[in-house]
Amino acid sequence: MKTLTASAHIEPDTRFRVTPFADRTNPFVCLRIGGDSVELALIARVGSSEALRALAAAAIEAAGTLDAMADDAAEVTSHG
Repeated sequence: MKTLTASAHIEPDTRFRVTPFADRTNPFVCLRIGGDSVELALIARVGSSEALRALAAAAIEAAGTLDAMADDAAEVTSHG
């Protein structure tokens, strides 16, 4: 990955879009993640599908962590 650091909040209405570019000499897909004022475009060339799978796995792990945090917060609130 080329070096770039950015920060943005994912909100419930965040949009995701995959656009394939099937050029014969340089095929790639573009994964866009966006909201009202920010859009992030990840370009993945042939050979980087495992990196996309790792990204998907990390996103699933993050979602599970958020769910657990929400459950913990609800439990603390109900006992408080």
